[in-house]
Amino acid sequence: MLFSLTVFNTLTIACAILYGISACLVARPVVRNTQINRQRLWVLLSAITAVGLHALLVFHSYNVNQVIANDFFNMLSLVFLVISGLFILSAFSQPIETLAIIIFPFSAITVLLNLNNAFPSIPSAQLNSELQIHIILSILSYSLLTVAAFQAILLSLQEKQLHNRHPSRFINCLPPMQLMEVLLFRILFSGLLLLTFALTTGFIFLDDIFAQHLVHKTILSIIAWLLFTTLLCGRHFLGWRGQKAVKWTYGGYFALMLAYFGSKFVLQLILNQH
Repeated sequence: MLFSLTVFNTLTIACAILYGISACLVARPVVRNTQINRQRLWVLLSAITAVGLHALLVFHSYNVNQVIANDFFNMLSLVFLVISGLFILSAFSQPIETLAIIIFPFSAITVLLNLNNAFPSIPSAQLNSELQIHIILSILSYSLLTVAAFQAILLSLQEKQLHNRHPSRFINCLPPMQLMEVLLFRILFSGLLLLTFALTTGFIFLDDIFAQHLVHKTILSIIAWLLFTTLLCGRHFLGWRGQKAVKWTYGGYFALMLAYFGSKFVLQLILNQH
């Protein structure tokens, strides 16, 4: 199913508005220092609708050329679609609605960046089914580890403010710090597992990483894999937690961010190569 440019732009704006409504519904009780319980259902309903529209937009972009849209802004949109979907699934079992204040504005921005981009150009390199599997695994791993990076930032702020005994209203609305830390390491483990599969399929399916301008991406991804693996081993064998875990998460995610989007940003938006 393909949308006209007008329909595509209308759905894009509607999706961004719904993401914004969800974030505002969460922000309102935080500002008023009240419980979010009464608005939880409306937050989830608007968020589910936003993710549904977001999925339609991504599916449309896929249908244009029958391959995953591999340009910078479409990939960014796809990553935040996965992040938003994971957030909603987690919100049904964990009290993490407050995180919507951070996640959904970013999701709305990535959707709006594709305004008027209803018909992305055909990728210069042929993407067969094996390569698309590799790309999907890469997107899933990057999405999970992006959530882990958000979680690490919040955990760091939460720990510092609780130690100073002057937590803000936003920090008070977050889940308990112990739960935040447990969630962080669960997400890190799942993200690392997917990153391992993504790297493995990359080595199997990519013919020449030098000819395809992927050597820097591969090296940075391996560095990120090593950093995340060291963190999880440190957690299991040495009991790493708190700020040490946060700093290792930052390091691994920074390497991964450069691998996934740093090179794509330079090649596509600065050097104008696809």
